[in-house]
Amino acid sequence: MAAPLELSCWGGGWGLPSVHSESLVVMAYAKFSGAPLKVNVIDNTWRGSRGDVPVLATEDNIVSQPAKILNFLRKQKYNADYELSAKQGADTLAYIALLEEKLLPAVLHTFWVESDNYFTVTKPWFASRIPFPLSLILPGRMSKGALNRILLTRGEPPLYHLREVEAQIYRDAKECLNLLSNRLGTSQFFFGDTPCTLDAYVFGFLAPLYKVRFPKVQLQEHLKQLSNLCRFCDDILNSYFRLSLGGISPAGQEMVDANLQKLTQLVNKESNLIEKMDDNLRQSPQLPHRKLPTLKLTPAEEESNSLQRLSP
Repeated sequence: MAAPLELSCWGGGWGLPSVHSESLVVMAYAKFSGAPLKVNVIDNTWRGSRGDVPVLATEDNIVSQPAKILNFLRKQKYNADYELSAKQGADTLAYIALLEEKLLPAVLHTFWVESDNYFTVTKPWFASRIPFPLSLILPGRMSKGALNRILLTRGEPPLYHLREVEAQIYRDAKECLNLLSNRLGTSQFFFGDTPCTLDAYVFGFLAPLYKVRFPKVQLQEHLKQLSNLCRFCDDILNSYFRLSLGGISPAGQEMVDANLQKLTQLVNKESNLIEKMDDNLRQSPQLPHRKLPTLKLTPAEEESNSLQRLSP
């Protein structure tokens, strides 16, 4: 009997099984390859590390990072690419490299760096799934990590300033989306009628960008103009994740979104209050140490005090 495969990942919303791109890549590949994963959704009772999510655990192994998890599944005979030719395999690697270089920085920026999106959507959503008091700290660390990752890969000369980096990463992302749209064309998947690794990566990167309701939608608007990529995401959701989503109706989804909006307001109020209190404490004037006054005796009192010390 095969060892059980347990995937710990961030959960879903907005009709998605996960709003986290890397978690979604692994979940999609498992569906395509038939890997029998038991999915453990991270919530505020989770006590493990969140830095390496998604994490695949078996009786003998713990594997993190999508590429390593997919390689592990292939070694367990769960291979979504067995029908690909050598050229298609090489094209898969090239397109995944393109996604990580050109599209991923813009996805990270949309979720974690764009201020309105972060404070209205991303921070409240993740904070609601992290136990207090980490819920007040960890989203900020994740945001800084995303920014550092963007600057590390794209903040080279002549793009010294964040605004210049932002403009460039969104131009690159739109070009990448156009290339993906042209490559997909009218096909159901990128290499014919059967989904493979490339389809899992494209779906994982695009579906959250397509479905999550952001106030700032620069890249989302461009994606929605590419109807074949939107259809691609919808088809995978309907074909592979419909049952796992619990059959949420449009009215039910509206209720979920309304509850998330209330949660967003509550988390933001609490976070703003704590940050304001912290700022007030740091900015409050610090009173200097006061030196206690020294009582000075009059000459008569000094003489009387001396006489008392000398008397037996």
